[in-house]
Amino acid sequence: MSSRRSTGTVVGVTALSISLVALVGLTFIPTQYVIQQPGPVFDTLGTAKNADGTEVPLIEVSGAKTYPTGGALDLLTVQVIGNRERTPNWFELALAWFDSSRAVVPLDSVFPQGVTTKERDEQNSALMVDSQHEATAAALTELGYDVGAQVEVAGVIDGSPAKGQLKKGDRILAIDGVDVSSATVLRDEIQKAKGAEVELTVQRGDETKTVAVTPQKTKDTAGETVWLVGISLTTDYTFPIDVKLQLDNVGGPSAGMMFALGIIDTLTPGELNGGAKVAGTGTIDAAGDVGPIGGIRQKLYGAKDAGATVFLAPASNCDEVVGHIPDGLSVFKTATLQDSLDILKVVADHGDTSKLPVCTASAK
Repeated sequence: MSSRRSTGTVVGVTALSISLVALVGLTFIPTQYVIQQPGPVFDTLGTAKNADGTEVPLIEVSGAKTYPTGGALDLLTVQVIGNRERTPNWFELALAWFDSSRAVVPLDSVFPQGVTTKERDEQNSALMVDSQHEATAAALTELGYDVGAQVEVAGVIDGSPAKGQLKKGDRILAIDGVDVSSATVLRDEIQKAKGAEVELTVQRGDETKTVAVTPQKTKDTAGETVWLVGISLTTDYTFPIDVKLQLDNVGGPSAGMMFALGIIDTLTPGELNGGAKVAGTGTIDAAGDVGPIGGIRQKLYGAKDAGATVFLAPASNCDEVVGHIPDGLSVFKTATLQDSLDILKVVADHGDTSKLPVCTASAK
């Protein structure tokens, strides 16, 4: 009996030792994944520390009357654990797999091949600046201001229909007689032509000229037919009032919609949210269209942890929202700035929120 017990003990200790060695080994084996988790939350109606460590308003307006605000209009961020220089180990990944607020994603999806961490950060910073620009344009346009949009050619693709016809820096004034007040107008008119030749009125330096371009048929990522002329665009604005958005060390375009709502709240009487703590996410363009973002599940949990009770989610992210809403958080879908304003009006008026649009698995 003693011999059997001793043998069993030896086997047990040996198995445990092997398991411990394997577990330790896993902490050193490189992986091809990173972890996404909820990041810092910022109230667009509040303050944040700048690069010097000084508390500054996220939104500061001069040249127009501003009004007191209440509650919160929180923008959410996602923190990434790991990079190409150091990926999480298998033990860390295992812990993340069992945490509903975190996600394990392929390294290449966050840090593309050939792009350094520094280059990625620089690209995200540029996207944040563009997002703030578009958010300001969307908010001021909603409030009836003329933002003086000027659509310019940022680049021409070699071998495209526009090559030799358009040049970088060309300002596009009109297409087939329709004034081009935004990049969206230009794209829509090109699609309406369905491949027929379009005439573009262009300002090049001091000269105004008309050029003819025949769009080329292609497929987008969803397999839909689209018509392209082969140019990238940039839009410049002349804002009638000075809107300063200040948020350091946060990149990407996903804060656009919440910045736009914050600007509108600052420039209008009353509390846009009725004093409630509202969070949300979504890109936005000058036309007020709200677009998809990444890491929405982590942002839902970040909003909940920050005390939000209402969450505005892009309609195009609805499939990722369904089944992942934390208890106590009411999530409503939005596709435009006007949608978001309509939702907030019901919330502020303590109306019947059961009739507001919500996400379903098939919603787009």
